[in-house]
Amino acid sequence: MVKFYENSFSYDYTFPAVTLAYFLRYPNPYSTHVLSTDVIDRHVDPVTKRLHTVRLHLKRSKLPSTVLKLLPKSILGATSNDSSQAYILEKSVVDVNEGWMETESHNLEWTGVLSVVERQVYRRPLSLAATRDDASSSISSKAWNEPKVERTDVTTTVTFHSRLGQSRLLHRPHKPAPDDDPPTRRGFFQTWSTSSIQRSIEHIGVRRTRDQLVKSKEGMKIVLERLREGGLVGVLEGMRKDRETAFGGTGHAGDGGTWKRVWGGGGREQGAQQHAAADDHQD
Repeated sequence: MVKFYENSFSYDYTFPAVTLAYFLRYPNPYSTHVLSTDVIDRHVDPVTKRLHTVRLHLKRSKLPSTVLKLLPKSILGATSNDSSQAYILEKSVVDVNEGWMETESHNLEWTGVLSVVERQVYRRPLSLAATRDDASSSISSKAWNEPKVERTDVTTTVTFHSRLGQSRLLHRPHKPAPDDDPPTRRGFFQTWSTSSIQRSIEHIGVRRTRDQLVKSKEGMKIVLERLREGGLVGVLEGMRKDRETAFGGTGHAGDGGTWKRVWGGGGREQGAQQHAAADDHQD
């Protein structure tokens, strides 16, 4: 069984501003669950001049009580405080000249419980693309000071697919029981029908995604405002403050230092990646 969720909205900022903010959106006050981001690959196609990027995000989430009732913690890998961590693979393609960006993100873990694929299309409206001048293709002070010169439309489509219990059903041998056999004790997956569990998990995924998209949009607005007010320096300063707010003065989450490793030992690499993203958008 598969469920879909679709949502469309617009940012009152130029397309170059929105696409740059997309690559600089973590961390922000609405994304404290994102523990780290790594760029796996980034290149510009020499023929199409399109920017291709592959990134890996490590995210932490609080498991809904409904899920905990449906599934044991051992299946979900939940900790004592009902939280879990998962890697999200994100792929994106940006065409600055034509004015569009396509992204696709999907979870790499717990795909047997719920596979979530999110696709987004960022596009400069065709009416504005036809009338814009060449200067609007670059990131200039005018683009930030006049954020409503043009807008950027975003369409998000999310697909949810739960395969929970399917492998058990496919590989379970069929042995008809004699009439005189005593009733056997039913296990966890037998007390609920497979389709019922799948539908319940997919509905939970839709509700959480709807809420998360609202937070994601608000986080992007904050990053866009920081870019407009202070450029890249303003964004980096905002990131520093967000880390301190989310993880305290140490700059890392309670046990570990995931942020400490990223922004301490690996900070120079991520900073270079952010500047590379800015350079790519300026080309």
